[in-house]
Amino acid sequence: MGDNRLMTHVVIIGGGPGGYEAALVARRLGAEVTLVERDGMGGSTVLTDCVPSKTLIATSDLLHEVSRSAELGVEVPKAPRADLASVNDRVLRLAQVQSDDIAERVVSAGVTVLRGTARIADPRLVVASTPDGEVRLAADGILIATGAHPRVSADAQPDGERILTWEQVYALRELPEHMIVVGSGVTGAEFASAYNGLGAEVTLVSSRDRVLPGEDPDAANLIEDVFTRRGMNVLGKSRMASTRREGDQVVVTLTDGSTVTGSHCLLALGSIPNTGDLGLEEVGIDTDDGGFITVDKVSRTNIPGVYAAGDCTGVFMLASVAAQQGRIAMAHLLGDAVHPLDLRKVSSNIFTSPEIAAVGIGQRQIDEQGLLVDTAMLQITANPRAKMQGVHDGFVKLYARQGIGTLIGGVVVGPRASELIHTISVAVSASLTVDHVADAFSVYPSMSGTVSEVARRLHRQV
Repeated sequence: MGDNRLMTHVVIIGGGPGGYEAALVARRLGAEVTLVERDGMGGSTVLTDCVPSKTLIATSDLLHEVSRSAELGVEVPKAPRADLASVNDRVLRLAQVQSDDIAERVVSAGVTVLRGTARIADPRLVVASTPDGEVRLAADGILIATGAHPRVSADAQPDGERILTWEQVYALRELPEHMIVVGSGVTGAEFASAYNGLGAEVTLVSSRDRVLPGEDPDAANLIEDVFTRRGMNVLGKSRMASTRREGDQVVVTLTDGSTVTGSHCLLALGSIPNTGDLGLEEVGIDTDDGGFITVDKVSRTNIPGVYAAGDCTGVFMLASVAAQQGRIAMAHLLGDAVHPLDLRKVSSNIFTSPEIAAVGIGQRQIDEQGLLVDTAMLQITANPRAKMQGVHDGFVKLYARQGIGTLIGGVVVGPRASELIHTISVAVSASLTVDHVADAFSVYPSMSGTVSEVARRLHRQV
């Protein structure tokens, strides 16, 4: 690449994981990069979603650990409590520090960052609206990484005080007396678990027959049992009709006419892609019925030179997947080696207490595809380290192909399952067999020893 006109100019719309990781890859591959971000580097993942929620959950988990201290022979003279104002101040402070770190890294890499919004005028031109006016950006390649925002209902409008989205809860200065969480997917379950751990009364309104309906059934049933045991009121098969404010109370009306009254309500009704006002329709970029941008396994849209990554695609709404989509897009655009996105190897975690981690193919795909699979599962209570630490809830489950023993998936439920799943993730990614995992040494005593034990049980089946 010689003069700057011969240098490929990439324009990225959105500074979340999909956008900033793509920017870093593009710079390493020699491209000129301009990134347009509306709110701050890191996007909603860092500023209002993943990083804040997991920081809040860290405090909740600590309180839960302390609550079990008597079992381990430790007397706590006074019941600990969370100062929610301090907790939320820390949440927002850490989010901003993370955003600043990302911004420094991106700028140091030579990326031009514009604060503002953008629309695609044509497949080779992006128009950015900034505080200093309109900027026209000629582009050899475009990446859309604009994310998504919380879905709300016409009959349940957030006010930022008592009726809240998951982006608004960090303005609370006192622990809610009674938090009603509407929605029992991942976000709803995580916040219900968090506020329960912080000491609030929690009611979880679930429109399905169980919480986490899209997850492993054994894991979901265990979590619901734990929620109920810890005093949470789980309302199954209960759909919200409306939510209204009555002074210092919130009343949630269900479709059967019954009501639930609490001090606060958190709406966890899913996400809507940030794909409006981008010029997609004018340029001819395909979207589905929900407004999500249609992409292939190398992040291409139907328009040559235009790519998309992250939650705005709806492929798998995880920060890690967004980042990988962005990296893949730049590798494909700029001629580097490309490994298409393989959702069969994605690992994920639900930050309830206990956590639920999964990787690879799960029970639903096995049933739908009619795969011949051997399964082994062991409760974590059999693990000596779990006994030492007073852990009573959790399990490890592994799936292997019949006959050859290749690991194709696994589920871990327990404290810090997000860390334990990596062993299984490596095995699934590298197409290792159960014998490979069983033969690798694990520390005694350790939680990871259960992964080895389950693999040994599968050896006897293959």
